[in-house]
Amino acid sequence: MSRRLLLLLTLTCAVGVGTVYFPQAVSPLVGAALHESPGSAALVVSAIQIGYTAGIFLLVPLGDRLPHRPFLVTLLALTGVGLLLAGCAPGLAPLIAAVAVVGTTTVAAQVIGPLAAGLVAADRRGAVLGTLLSGSTGGMLLARTFGGTLGEWLGWRAPYLVAGAVALLLAAVLARTLPVTVPTSRQRYAALLAEPLRLLRAEPELRRSCLYQATVFGAFSAVWTCLALLLTGPVYGLGAHAVGVLALVGAVTMLCTPYAGRLVDRVGPDRVNLGCLLGVLLSAAVLAAGGGGGPAGAAALAVGTLLLDVSMQCGMLANQARVYALRPDARSRLNTAYMTCAYLGGSAGSWLGVRVHGSAGWPGVCVLVAVLAGIALARHLSASRGRGRDARQAGDGGRGDRCASASMPRPPSPRLSKQPVGRRAF
Repeated sequence: MSRRLLLLLTLTCAVGVGTVYFPQAVSPLVGAALHESPGSAALVVSAIQIGYTAGIFLLVPLGDRLPHRPFLVTLLALTGVGLLLAGCAPGLAPLIAAVAVVGTTTVAAQVIGPLAAGLVAADRRGAVLGTLLSGSTGGMLLARTFGGTLGEWLGWRAPYLVAGAVALLLAAVLARTLPVTVPTSRQRYAALLAEPLRLLRAEPELRRSCLYQATVFGAFSAVWTCLALLLTGPVYGLGAHAVGVLALVGAVTMLCTPYAGRLVDRVGPDRVNLGCLLGVLLSAAVLAAGGGGGPAGAAALAVGTLLLDVSMQCGMLANQARVYALRPDARSRLNTAYMTCAYLGGSAGSWLGVRVHGSAGWPGVCVLVAVLAGIALARHLSASRGRGRDARQAGDGGRGDRCASASMPRPPSPRLSKQPVGRRAF
C-alpha cells in the first residue's frame, strides 16, 4: 500500500465518521430555522446514529462478498446524495428520512479497516490500522467544530451540502485509485448476516476482544454522558460549551494511535491491551479527583479524560489487530460482530452511567468505570494464565518427544527452495 493510498483511505475514514457527528452541532440551528422544538430537532441526531448501527449490521458484511472498489464508491456516492438531499430538505420529516439513509451508508470506515488489513503485510498491519484510526478520531473530534462554525456562518444547510460534495469527490477519486480486490466469500446475503453470530460462537479470541471493547467503551460512554451533568451542575456551574472544550483534549489520541499500532506490531495485541486496561483503571481514580471542583478538579478531569480516551482508542486498535488475524477470508464479518458488540457496550454504559449518577453522583460513575475495567482485566489475566499453562504442558510434552526421537537417525536436510514465497502486498 502506497503512502498516497493510505492518506486517501485515512481521509475517507475521517469524512465517514465525521458525517455521523457533525449533525450534533447543527441540531439547534435546525430547530430554530424549521420552527421545531429542540427535542424534535434532536431526532435528526438519533436518526443518523440508528442508521449507522443498522449499516454496520446490514452492509459491512458485504465487504467479504463484493469487490471493495465498487462497494466503497457506491457507499460514498449514496452518502453524498443523501447529504445533498438533507441539505435541501423542506421540513423536519424529509430531513430525518434523508439522514437515516446517510447514517446507513456512511460506514466506509468499517469497510476500509478490513480492506487495509488485507493490503499490507502482517508485520505492518498495526501501524496502518493506527493511522486509519487517527483519521476516524480526527473526524469525530473536528466534525462538531466544522458543523457548528459553518452552520453559524451560512446556516444549517451549509454543512450538509459541503459534506455531500466532499463525499461525492472522494467517491470519484477512489473509483480511480483503489486497487482491484477479489471477494473472499460467495455466501448469500442472508448467510452473511447470520455469519457474525456464528463467528462469535466459534472464535473465543473474537469473544475476548468484544468483551474488552464493550466494557471499555461502556466506561468511556458513561464518563462522557455524565460529564455534562457534572460540568453544568452546582460543582462547576459551567455552560454546555465546556464539554466541547474538554473534548478537544482528546485530540492527542490522533498522535498516539499510530505509535500504538507500531507497538502492536512489535509486542503483540495482548501486552497493549494490558497497558490500556490498567490505564482505564488509573483514569477512574484520576477522574474521581475531578468531582471536587475548582482548578485542581478541572485539571484532574482533563488528565483523566485524556487517559481514558487514549486507553480506549489504543485498546480498540489492539483488539482489531487480533480480530483481523483470525480469519483473513471473513474480516468484514468479524468486524461486524466486533463493532456491534462495542456499540452495544457503549449504549449500555451511557444508560448505566446516567442511573448511577442519579443515585451515587460522580463518584459512583468513577466506581462504574473501575468495575467495567476490572471485568475486562480479570478476563485478560485469566486468558494469560491459560496460555502460560498450555505452553508449560506443551514444553513437558516436547521434552518427552525429543527423548524418544534422540536415538532415531535423522533424515537428510532438504535444500532450501529458491522459489519465491509470495509477494508482499505493498
